Order: sequence, then C-alpha cells, then structure tokens
Amino acid sequence: MVLDEKSIPIAEPVRGACELLGLDPLYVANEGKCVVIVAEEAAEFALEVLRAHPLGTCAASIGEVTASSPGVVTMRSRIGAQRVWTC
Repeated sequence: MVLDEKSIPIAEPVRGACELLGLDPLYVANEGKCVVIVAEEAAEFALEVLRAHPLGTCAASIGEVTASSPGVVTMRSRIGAQRVWTC
C-alpha cells in the first residue's frame, strides 16, 4: 500500500499546532477518523457517499494498494521521498 501524505486531510490549525510542538499529526491521538479500502472502480462513489454526510465532508483518497511490496505500507512524503510507514 502506498499512502500520499499530501492527500491526507489535516486541518490547518492541527498542522500548525503540531509543527509548533514538534509532533507528527499522523501519530497524535484523535477521534472520529475512518480508513475505508475499496476497489479502485468504487472509489469515486465511496467518496460521494462519505462527503454527503456532514462528518465526511473532508473525505479523500489518500493512497492505493499495490502489488510491489506485499504487507508493507509506504508513505510518499510532501517533498516526494518514500519511506516505510509504521503506526
């Protein structure tokens, strides 16, 4: 799986606070987030359904499942580098 860091919706106040405190917003505890994995051909429909709900307005496609490295999740950083991502 390859995640695209630029595509992950993070509110600007959260991003700013994390930068000030030296925290990575992907590792800070939060509530109300959901990761949904769907077939590529169903992605647009899934996003439409999620965005139709008031709590899903920021729904986004943040990556793709690939066959290149089974069982490994990598992250494409904001500057284009790729690294193994662990949570």
